[in-house]
Amino acid sequence: MAAYLEQRTTQAAGWSRSLATFSAVLFITAGLAHRYGLIPTPPFLSVLSIVAALAAGSLALAAYAFTRFWYHGDLGGRDLVVGGLVSLAVLAPFLVTGYRAFVYPQLNDISTDLVAPPTLVAAVISRGLDTNEVTPFSAEHRRLQTENYPEVTGRRYEMPFDRASEIVEALLVRQGWTVATSRPAFVGQSEMTIEALAHTPLLGFPVDVAVRLTDEGTSTYVDMRSVSRYGRHDLGDNAARIIAFLGELDAEMAVQAGAAPAE
Repeated sequence: MAAYLEQRTTQAAGWSRSLATFSAVLFITAGLAHRYGLIPTPPFLSVLSIVAALAAGSLALAAYAFTRFWYHGDLGGRDLVVGGLVSLAVLAPFLVTGYRAFVYPQLNDISTDLVAPPTLVAAVISRGLDTNEVTPFSAEHRRLQTENYPEVTGRRYEMPFDRASEIVEALLVRQGWTVATSRPAFVGQSEMTIEALAHTPLLGFPVDVAVRLTDEGTSTYVDMRSVSRYGRHDLGDNAARIIAFLGELDAEMAVQAGAAPAE
């Protein structure tokens, strides 16, 4: 009488694939909904924690299924591979976030002027109780920014004040940011601040931006501030936003003036 060895299919592999797939679908759906303003940020942050937990659980099940597959010859190799790869893909943004939180300083408010940063009147009014409070810069804040983002500096352009303000506001709109207010708005003003609402590129977290222009007679000085509405750590996002915007402004001013701007 012949004996047959029956191979078992480990259930952990199937569960790993199911959890990984569900976490990926939840991540994409919630991310798009938040990006387009269909769900507010606080509930979205809770969803992100659920996504991370599901993906981590899926990866753990895939690891257990792999031990069964390797040592006992259980079936389910395809499911554990799919579950492992999908869960790693879902966890990748969280791992990158952890790395950036380690590398960059814990700041969420960056300005080219650390002594008298551009004010955020409209932003303060529109912020809710669950958002970050806009506070004056401490000595530690100034030290951390100076040491980590020395390239975040203001710009001086040989451009008339009125024309410079038009270029700045047009560039803000071109970025896809919502211009909230320009103040003061009267003829003969020597200083104005333009506020706008920006969003992070991937998941659309709201960020308040203020660009201040100061009339220096034959030139215009531009300062910029970028402040995250949520989270104690901006992961380097605000400094990168200021550097990128002012870089584009440099190019635009050079085109308009026919010469490179002076800093």
